[in-house]
Amino acid sequence: MKKTKILTSIFLVSALLLSGCQADNQATSNGVEASEDVSVEVTEEAVASEAAPEEAIASDKQEEIITIPQLTLSELDIPDTEAFQFVENMKIGWNLGNTFDATVTGTVADELTIESTWSGAITTKEMIDAVKEAGFQTIRIPVSWHNHLIDEEFTISEAWMNRVQEVVDYAVANDLYIILNIHHDIDFAYYYPTTPYLENSTKYVTAIWSQVAAKFADYDDHLIFESVNEPRMTGTNYEWWLDPAQESCKDAVNCINQLNQTFVDTVRAAGGSNESRYLMVPGYGASPDGALNENFLLPTDTVSDKMIVSVHAYTPYKFALQAMGEVGATDRFSATSASSTGDIDGFLTKIYTKFVANGIPVVIGEFGARDKDGNLQDRVDYATYYIAAAKSRGITCCWWDNNAFLGEGENFGLLDRKSLEWKYPLIMEGLMKYSE
Repeated sequence: MKKTKILTSIFLVSALLLSGCQADNQATSNGVEASEDVSVEVTEEAVASEAAPEEAIASDKQEEIITIPQLTLSELDIPDTEAFQFVENMKIGWNLGNTFDATVTGTVADELTIESTWSGAITTKEMIDAVKEAGFQTIRIPVSWHNHLIDEEFTISEAWMNRVQEVVDYAVANDLYIILNIHHDIDFAYYYPTTPYLENSTKYVTAIWSQVAAKFADYDDHLIFESVNEPRMTGTNYEWWLDPAQESCKDAVNCINQLNQTFVDTVRAAGGSNESRYLMVPGYGASPDGALNENFLLPTDTVSDKMIVSVHAYTPYKFALQAMGEVGATDRFSATSASSTGDIDGFLTKIYTKFVANGIPVVIGEFGARDKDGNLQDRVDYATYYIAAAKSRGITCCWWDNNAFLGEGENFGLLDRKSLEWKYPLIMEGLMKYSE
C-alpha cells in the first residue's frame, strides 16, 4: 500500500486581486455531509513576497494580499496497483469545455462551426500546447455527437469525426492523457436512461462507441473513453437530485448500469487497444450521490483493473456553482474553515471508502468554482484545498474550463483561448501545488 501525506501551514504569496469575470456552463453538484474521518490542521505564517511584478494585475476593486494554502491532511492508504499508478500519472486535468460538446437546434450550413458556437474559439495546437506547458497532464474533450449524424443508424459524419481526431492528436503530440466521451446527447431520440427509452438508448450508445472505438483503435492507453456525461432524467424533478426511494430513480440507476455495460462491451469488441484501454463510467448524474447509490454497479469486464469511476462535484454547491442572486449562495471559502471544507472532505471520504479503499480508481472529471465578482482569494483557497484533499485519497481531478470570463453566468474560464493567457495565475498555482 502506498501512503500520501501533505504538510500544513499557510504560505503567503503577495499579489494583487484579479478582477472578476463570469461564464456559462451546464454541470452538476451534490453536497454530501461532512465526515469526521479526515482531520485538518492549519496555521498561518507570513513570508516575503514571491510574486513577480508582472504577476500583479490591477483590479477595479480593492488591493488584497493573496495567500496560497499549504495543507496537511490525514494520511491515507492508496492501493499500490498499475491502475492507481495510471490515475496518479494523470496528475491534474483541464476540460476543453463548451467546445465539441456544444449543440445547436436545427441545421447549420457547416457543422464544423458548431465547435465555436459556445466558447467563441476554434481549438488550435498552440492552445493544447499551452495546457501542457501550464502543468496539466490530462485533457478531457467532451463531445456531443447528435448534431453530426447522417442517418437514422446514428452514423457520425466523417468531417466531425476527423475534426475530433485532429484535436485528440494535438493532445497526443503533447503526451497528454485524453478523456473522450458522449456529452450533451441526452434526449428521447438518442439516449435517455429510463426503461421506455432503453432500447433506443442501447442502439445509440452502441452505434457511437463502435465508431469512435474503431477510429481510435490504434491509440494507446493515454486515450481513455468515458461512457456518457452526467446521465440523468432531464426535465424531471429528479434531474439533479436522486431520490433512492423513488421507483423512477431506481429504474434510471438500473438503466445507467445497463448502458455502462453496453459501452464496455462495445469498446472491448472493437479490437486493437480497445481490448484493454482504461474506461470511465459514471453513476446517476455523475454525482457523488449517484456513485454512492447502493444500486450503482460497475460493469463486468473482460480485463482486470481497467475500470475508473467518473464523478463530477462542484462542491460545496453554494460556493462553487450557485449564482450569487440565489438564496443561500456564498462567495466565501476558506481553507482554514471546516464550514467551508467539510462538504469536500465528506464526499471525498465516502468515495474513498467505497471505491479507492477497495481497489477501484476514481477520477473527478469536472470540478471548479465560478468567479463571483472577483473573489480571487476564496477561489485560490478552494482550488488548492480541493486538489490536496483529493490527491490525499488517490483521486485525480479535472478543472471545468468553458472559456467564459464576462457577464453574469457561470465563469469557470482559466485560459483565454484567443490570447493563450492564463487569466488567474494564482488559481493555477494553487491547482498545481498538490497535483503531483
